[in-house]
Amino acid sequence: MIIRKLRLQKGWSQEQLAEVSGVSVRTIQRIERGQTPGLETMKSLAAVFEVELSTLQPKEDTMTPEQLNTLRHTMTEEEKDALEYVRDLKGFYSNLTSYCVFITFLLILNLLTNPEYLWVVWPALGWGIGVAIHGLNVFEVTNFFGQDWERKQVEKRLGKKL
Repeated sequence: MIIRKLRLQKGWSQEQLAEVSGVSVRTIQRIERGQTPGLETMKSLAAVFEVELSTLQPKEDTMTPEQLNTLRHTMTEEEKDALEYVRDLKGFYSNLTSYCVFITFLLILNLLTNPEYLWVVWPALGWGIGVAIHGLNVFEVTNFFGQDWERKQVEKRLGKKL
């Protein structure tokens, strides 16, 4: 984590950082191993290193699942929705890229082995329908399993209205 980098730039040991920041050595060790610190701890460390609090917060792609879970609990509903949308979008583009690459490979294989019969149409059609439905859901053109559906399913499971 960035805490270790900043500590080493100052030439401090973990003990020295703990002393100046008022944070225990054990907490410093945990933070440097990747655990997510509390907000007050982060504020203390930001003050000691004379940096903005946002500088000390890790980027999501480098976070462990536990850290992401902690971050999700501190986000607003709007931020959670945006994060979920971006992940869905990433999944769709990944699926679309895989489709294009793999179907191109199958087309080349088909043309090299049996150009008289284009059997590649069948996997392209099947997978293509799946990609199209995925895209319709991600871009919310159709919303088969949207928030209303989710809410109804939760209500059904819990046996009460939300």
